[in-house]
Amino acid sequence: MTDLHRFLGIAFSTGPIDDIVRLIVDAARGRRTTMLVTPNVHHVVALDRQLPPETVAVYRSADLFLCDSKVLGRLGRWSGLALTPRTGTDRLADVLAAPGNRDLVIAMAGPTPAQAEAMAGRFPDWQFRLIDTPARLAPGTPDWQAAVTAAAEADWQILLSCLSFPKQELYAADVRAARRDRGGVILCVGAAVDFLSGTLPRAPDGWQRLGLEWLHRLLSEPRRLWRRYLVDGPKVFLIYLRQRRSG
Repeated sequence: MTDLHRFLGIAFSTGPIDDIVRLIVDAARGRRTTMLVTPNVHHVVALDRQLPPETVAVYRSADLFLCDSKVLGRLGRWSGLALTPRTGTDRLADVLAAPGNRDLVIAMAGPTPAQAEAMAGRFPDWQFRLIDTPARLAPGTPDWQAAVTAAAEADWQILLSCLSFPKQELYAADVRAARRDRGGVILCVGAAVDFLSGTLPRAPDGWQRLGLEWLHRLLSEPRRLWRRYLVDGPKVFLIYLRQRRSG
């Protein structure tokens, strides 16, 4: 059974792993196309002050929100809420590991052909399809519209939008609008395919259990991620305190 907890302005769906898998599969089999996002600290900070209002509105228009961050999970506990945090990579792995549902087709927007081939090799019981998405895809361009149309017209029940935040959410929303009555669920899962295909190494299990996967990523890609984790990330505590004070 899943619950709904509103925290930091986001309505998180929460529950045991098997129930969340069922939630995703039910959405995949639904008649209306839905969009699932996985809020983490980076998202919450950006939504608070950094992104244009129209981008924030698109993000908040998602149909389902699953907590991706153990830091958010701890803040939720301080407010008496169990947000059942789990990374988007683990959520996708849960779906792939669950029994049944192999009739579902999984499309991917963002990964390379080599990554798609690696996913097919690692998960041979699943059907994967790759949506052509140029490396420097930008919203509003002809390439963007072509990629949206390709996804909207393709045959899938699960679409993995792996274009980085917030581009992947903008893309998912456009595909949802173009495909609305054809069904399926769009999962905005960032680097999940990078990790599950073996392209990027994940943090050791011990680091993951301690909630230090972010530190492993920082040490792996310091030039790209230092600002996100060391400058912007701590602002989430100020956001939390501000919202606590405002009730």
